[in-house]
Amino acid sequence: MLTWVTCILGALALILLVGAAVHDLATRTVPNWFSLAIACAGVGMRLLAGDIVSGAAFAALVFAGAAVLWWFRLMGGADVKLLGATALVVSPMGIPPMLLLTALSGGVLALAYLILSRMVPRPAPGRRRTLLGRIAKAERWRLSRRGPLPYATAIAAGSAVTLSPLFWG
Repeated sequence: MLTWVTCILGALALILLVGAAVHDLATRTVPNWFSLAIACAGVGMRLLAGDIVSGAAFAALVFAGAAVLWWFRLMGGADVKLLGATALVVSPMGIPPMLLLTALSGGVLALAYLILSRMVPRPAPGRRRTLLGRIAKAERWRLSRRGPLPYATAIAAGSAVTLSPLFWG
């Protein structure tokens, strides 16, 4: 029973991370409720694992470190909250791999955006009818202006790989 509840909370956290990543991709914002819901799932997982004190302490350290990056304008505020919340979902021993995988995912994302910014033309004027069309036009505009990266996608990718043994191993 304990394993099933942990898997359900982990799956919920992953679904929320994907939602946050999609929202960030579309609007370059992550609503606070995503981070709050992920943190709640993480607290439940840490309580079930019996490491809530160390898990909360390490998550606070991750949040503080990300806040320093925010202070120097190297990371967005929503990404700071999301990363801190996600650190609660991962076990304390899983935080270093999660941070490494998130950084690597962010590097791949940055490289892809750098390449695409040179290849994708500016969007043509005019209104798009579908939501996907509007998102694609906005993304082409961001690429042409070298706008901010949707870093929640990197956080979701790094966290998904880190959490995968919960489901398959």
